[in-house]
Amino acid sequence: MEEHNANPLRFETNPYHNIVIKDRKVMELTGVKQIDSFDANEFLLETAQGWLMIQGKDLKLGKLDTERGDVIINGIIEALSYVSNKKGNAKETMMSKLFR
Repeated sequence: MEEHNANPLRFETNPYHNIVIKDRKVMELTGVKQIDSFDANEFLLETAQGWLMIQGKDLKLGKLDTERGDVIINGIIEALSYVSNKKGNAKETMMSKLFR
């Protein structure tokens, strides 16, 4: 999947944020405010509870409901972590990890 960097996908969402992972192959998220960037190995999302980084292999955007803030990601889910609320710091952290 091509990386999306130009303009983040931003949309309205409800204040609730939930994550359901099914067999490490499907991740269903609610309360997503925006998708900042994504590619086959990593998604960076802003949720109602802060910035969330999802890492894995062959990741694809399966569903996007901008009215409700629902997202489904398909692929092999390897890790997820909440990062600093400042998206610049989150990207800096990702890059610093790559070059260590």
